[in-house]
Amino acid sequence: MCAIAGQVGFLGQLAQNDEALYRKMLESMRQRGPDQWGSYMDACAALLHARLCVIDPEGGRQPMRLEWRGEIYVLVYNGELYNAGELRRSLEPLGHVFVGHSDTEVLLHAYAEWGEKCLERLNGIYAFAVWESIRQRLFLARDRIGVKPLFFALGEMGLLFASEIKTLLCHPAVRPRLNREGLMEIMLIGPGRTPGCGVFEGVEELRPGHFGYFGRDGLRIAPYWSLREEEHRESFEETAEHVRFLLEDSVRRQLASDVPVCAFLSGGLDSSLICALAQPELAARGEQLQTFSVDYAENDRYFTAGKFQPEQDAAYVEIMNRALGAPHHRVLLETEPLADALYDAVDARDLPGMADVDASLLLLCREMKKTATVGLSGECADELFGGYPWYRDPKIRARQGFPWAQSTAWRASFLPEALRGEAEDYVAARYGETVAMAQPLDGDSDVDRRMREMYHLNFHWFMQTLLDRKDRMSMASGFEVRVPFCDHRLAEYLYNVPWAFKDRDGHEKGLLRHAMAGVLPEQVLWRKKSPYPKTHHPAYLALVSERLRRVLADPNAPILEIADREALRGLLTAERSTPWYGQLMTIPQTIAYMLQVNHWLEKYRVEIV
Repeated sequence: MCAIAGQVGFLGQLAQNDEALYRKMLESMRQRGPDQWGSYMDACAALLHARLCVIDPEGGRQPMRLEWRGEIYVLVYNGELYNAGELRRSLEPLGHVFVGHSDTEVLLHAYAEWGEKCLERLNGIYAFAVWESIRQRLFLARDRIGVKPLFFALGEMGLLFASEIKTLLCHPAVRPRLNREGLMEIMLIGPGRTPGCGVFEGVEELRPGHFGYFGRDGLRIAPYWSLREEEHRESFEETAEHVRFLLEDSVRRQLASDVPVCAFLSGGLDSSLICALAQPELAARGEQLQTFSVDYAENDRYFTAGKFQPEQDAAYVEIMNRALGAPHHRVLLETEPLADALYDAVDARDLPGMADVDASLLLLCREMKKTATVGLSGECADELFGGYPWYRDPKIRARQGFPWAQSTAWRASFLPEALRGEAEDYVAARYGETVAMAQPLDGDSDVDRRMREMYHLNFHWFMQTLLDRKDRMSMASGFEVRVPFCDHRLAEYLYNVPWAFKDRDGHEKGLLRHAMAGVLPEQVLWRKKSPYPKTHHPAYLALVSERLRRVLADPNAPILEIADREALRGLLTAERSTPWYGQLMTIPQTIAYMLQVNHWLEKYRVEIV
């Protein structure tokens, strides 16, 4: 994994003599790529790369240059290709000669040979840019699922692109401005984001499954992949077998690495499956999987079972440890460092995030980096297999609006009074655009029609928030996380699997449980879903509440420019069961989110316009 950035302009916009600017941009990417730095410059293009070495440290240096059939291609790339071997075997008979074994070299040759059509052949997670020096144009692309980020800004400076927003903000042409739309994103949508929106004025994100060209005629962006409706013809048994094959193949492919690999292990179904499939593969090559879990100080004392979090993880982690025989690391987080990390998490994400869920993941990844450079995660199974409560509760899924944020009226109460009347329309418009993407087939039942809409909502919104979180919190420590459930083959296959299969026997993710029978201990295989854990310690609520009081006591606190003081004060005594976002962001986490918003406005010197 790495970080990429660059600038392309044709009217003398490049700061060719301003090495300090490009060095500053490179420095901003250091956390993502601490091992190697590189740059390329010509009259119209500057490409920057910061590398985290995972495969072929010497042969994978970037920017990478290739002359092929009269063109000069220069590549900067962030990601991993899981089918690099197959691509290489396809390219060699066409005359391509490789000097190393990196997937970077394979990707560069693939683009030189097939152009944009190479995207149809890629299996992996990636964001990359290729400068075609003779043709004078830049090609940009992002993986189908959106695991790897790619932001850009277009203006008088030409085109700027980068793996993270902070790198764009290094350029004087990109200012940290928050306009009306950005404000709505922070207060009504956050910590999610409208697809393609970078929140800061003028900052956009290349959407998953899209590519673009930038040349003298401007910027053109187009999709190369999307979910497609097809009739599902396989029986339940055939479907389960198909799912098992795809998941086993995805895990096997994603173990490719020249550096140590570890895994997240919560004791839940998803992470346990990834660990159970990875362990024998690593053992066969003489390696041992190490696993990690996170817990919070005195959670055994203060944990309260609820609808979304029915039980603690520790007993199931122990069951899996015995089954795997793998060394396990339990990372215990204390209350004050967890609260302090709220601000580091904002700095990593460049935006307010999922409060202590972000902060705890950031601290966990820092610990994991001490043992390995690559980690496997069970993220995103719930979106694809329908595991969340909002998939399975008929009342929740029947409601219009984002099911993980049934709180628009409450959120609107925090807005300046002049904007409150626009809140419902803003959210409804984005919801409507997404559900319109689902095109039911004639044979779909009413439930399956709605589940197609739910799939799109979760795929394009909630899943992107989690992938955003996972990428920034891990890469802030130079730690690469891979997500085997995010194999695009699984995503497109499961889109068309009927709900009755996914909900087999009334179990959340029933299809996945049946497909993987025999892989896990029965207690874990049939365990009721429990989300990523959070702290239940009353000291956490007390601590973030006191910090919010201090913010409110400051008449110059930046959050008071965009949020109502009395509404914020009301959080300190509020009792609400409806989360701000997802399953875990209740009152303590909502207070923490507001602290993150205030820190973000202050740290990034955000201008309100």
